[in-house]
Amino acid sequence: MRCVALLAILVLSASPGMWAPQALAQDLKNPSLQIQEVAIPWYEFNRVSRDASTIQLDDDHAVSWQVTIINDVLYGNPAGNVVIRMHDALDPDRFIEAGMGANPDHKFWLAAQLPREGYVVVHSKLDRGWFPEARVNLSYTDRGGLTVNNGERIVVSNLDVGTFAIGSYSVYGMEGSGDPPATSDGLLTVEFMSGNPSDNVYALFPFVVTAAVGVLVGVLYLSKRRS
Repeated sequence: MRCVALLAILVLSASPGMWAPQALAQDLKNPSLQIQEVAIPWYEFNRVSRDASTIQLDDDHAVSWQVTIINDVLYGNPAGNVVIRMHDALDPDRFIEAGMGANPDHKFWLAAQLPREGYVVVHSKLDRGWFPEARVNLSYTDRGGLTVNNGERIVVSNLDVGTFAIGSYSVYGMEGSGDPPATSDGLLTVEFMSGNPSDNVYALFPFVVTAAVGVLVGVLYLSKRRS
């Protein structure tokens, strides 16, 4: 009886912090974690959408992903844009598009190209839509959908875009081929990060502890009844 009670105390007190830092760091690694940062030069935006080249990423980003955009591009005229499309790995015709307009208005929009709906603008703000000193963040989970933060607040929350794994991207910035250049200098830095939470052993830790405690409580109850 005392041994069972002692085992219960040990399980209840178990936590990732009880292991050595080196072992903890090794165990916390998620084998599915993928990170890629790309720096897109300003001249890539001086084209219309039909002339945009699709760039394949090193890895597909699926299940749970986050895209962080840092816009350090100098615009060539007030009507210029910086637009990035993130294409689905299985169907490149499906994409999620984020557009950022020139100063002083800093318009911002988010759109999606989906099989049933076609091209749909899901958010648009014509002024103060994004902020040069902040980062635009897009996050997605296969259960929670797409959420977008423009650097100041969440502007899209839990948008259902179906199962979407980023496999490639493309960029453009001009609405018409006769328009003046959209940009004149700078970089757009984009970080793609993804991972499957279930591939981290500690994602299952609370469930293991709960199951172990349940078994021990049952053993203690039966032992008490027998005594």
